[in-house]
Amino acid sequence: MSVLLIAGSPSERSRSAALLYAVAQRLEFRGAQVEHLQIRDLSPQALILADFGNPTISHAIGRVAQAGVIVIATPVYKAAYSGVLKVFLDLLPQNALAGKTVLPLATGGSPNHMLALDYALRPVLQSLGAKQILPGIYATDAQVTVTESGAYEVNADIGQRLDESVNTLVREVLPAAEVHARRFAPVQFSQVRCSV
Repeated sequence: MSVLLIAGSPSERSRSAALLYAVAQRLEFRGAQVEHLQIRDLSPQALILADFGNPTISHAIGRVAQAGVIVIATPVYKAAYSGVLKVFLDLLPQNALAGKTVLPLATGGSPNHMLALDYALRPVLQSLGAKQILPGIYATDAQVTVTESGAYEVNADIGQRLDESVNTLVREVLPAAEVHARRFAPVQFSQVRCSV
C-alpha cells in the first residue's frame, strides 16, 4: 500500500510543501513507500477545462486510485484551501477516496484560519468517500519558518504532531510487513561474530 502526498500549493516552495516533506521523511524513515504529486505540475488548461483525456490529469487521477493513504497539504487563502487543490478534487470521481485514509495538512498566516481544515476541506474529503480522515494539522507562518539558507523548518510543536500522525498511520493503517520491509533482514544467531 503506497502513500500519496498531494501538494496543493500553487508555489513550488511553500510552507505547506514543507509540512508534506516533513511527513514524507517520517514515513520513509519508518519504511513506508511514498509517492509525490504536485498539482502545480499538472496542465493548468486541462485542470480548468476538466480535460480528463489529458495525460497529466488521467495519470494523476490514476495515482489517487492506486494509493491506500493520501496526505494532502494546502495553504489557506481567504479561509479556504487553495484553488488549484479545489479544481483537482473536483475532477476526481465521486468515490475516489473510498477505502482510503486521509491526513489533511494546512498552513496559514495566523491561527484565525485553522478551522478551514474542518469546515472547508474535511467535507469535500468525506464527500469523496474517505474511509478515515485523521485529525488535520494546521501550522501558522510562525510555526514553519525560513532558515538562513532559505529552507523551511518545522518547529518542534508541529513536528511532534506530525510524529503522532505518522505513528497513527504506521500503527493503524499501513501493513506492518510493508513498513518493516526496508529494515535489515533478521540475522541468525549462528551468524553473529563477536570480537573481544
